[in-house]
Amino acid sequence: MTQQTRGALLRTALELASVGVPVLPLRQGKVPFGNCRACAGGACGGRPNMKTAGPCQCPYVCHAWAAATVNLAVISSPLWKAAWREAVALAYHPGGAGVTVVDLDSAAAVEWAREHLPATRTVPTTRGQHWIYRGAMRSSNAVRPGVDIKSEMAYARWLGPGDGRMTDLPPAVRALAVREDTTPAARGVVSSSPGATWNLDVATGCRHTAAYVRTGLDRGLDRVRAHRESGATSQAFGAARFLAAQHAQCPGPCGLDAIGDEIVAAAVSVGVPERYARRAVANGLRTAPERIS
Repeated sequence: MTQQTRGALLRTALELASVGVPVLPLRQGKVPFGNCRACAGGACGGRPNMKTAGPCQCPYVCHAWAAATVNLAVISSPLWKAAWREAVALAYHPGGAGVTVVDLDSAAAVEWAREHLPATRTVPTTRGQHWIYRGAMRSSNAVRPGVDIKSEMAYARWLGPGDGRMTDLPPAVRALAVREDTTPAARGVVSSSPGATWNLDVATGCRHTAAYVRTGLDRGLDRVRAHRESGATSQAFGAARFLAAQHAQCPGPCGLDAIGDEIVAAAVSVGVPERYARRAVANGLRTAPERIS
C-alpha cells in the first residue's frame, strides 16, 4: 500500500469521526494493532468502554475495537499517525455508531438474508455483503453458516457508505444472537420442561377465546418442532414474541408464563438446551410490540 493510499485512509477516518463514527486503523492482515507493552496481557485493566471497564488511558491504538474513537485529536496524534503509516485498511465500531452489521460471508449467506431478513443498506465485501441496520445489539459470531453479527463489541471494515435505505434493527436479527446450541440426537435431550399447559384457568383476564389462543399457540409449537436440525431457538423467540403481542390489549392476566412454558418444552423436545430455550422465549415475550396488525 502506498503512502498516498494510507493518507487517504486517515482522511476518511477523520471524515467519519467528524460525523460520529468511531474509527481505528487495521494493520497487515486487516486486523487491529497489538497492545503496547503497558497494555499487554490486560495489565492496564482494559479500556473504560470494554465489557470489563478498566483504568487504561493509553494513547496508542490498543484493545482492538475498544480503541475506536471519534476524537479527532487522538486520531491525528503522533502515536496514531505511526499506526496509520502501517495501516492497510480502516475499521469502525458499529455499536458506537449506533448500528449493527450483519456480515454475510458467502453467496449462500446473502441469498439466505434476502429470503429471511428485511432489506436495508448493503455494502459489498470481498466474499459477500454487509447488511447495516439502525440500532445496536450484542455481537455474536457464527450465528449461522457464513453469518456474523458485529455491533457492540466488535469492529467492521469500512468499505464505503453502501447502497439503499438503512432500516431499523429487526427482531429477526436480534433472534440470531440467541445461541443455536442443539444437543446431538445420540445423546438425547439435555433436560425436560413440562411446565404448565395453557388454558383459561391461567388466563382469567384474557379477552380471547380459548380456541383462538390455542390455535395460534399450536401453530407456533409446530414451527418450533419442525426445526430439528437448526433454527428452533429462533422459532421459539418468534413464536413467543408474536403470541405475546396478541395479548397486549388484554386486561390480563393472560397466562403468558404457561404459553412460554409450552414453547420452551417444544424447543427442548428437538434438542435445544433448556437454558437457551428459556432465554429465547423470555426475550420474545419481553420484546413483543404493542400490537401486530
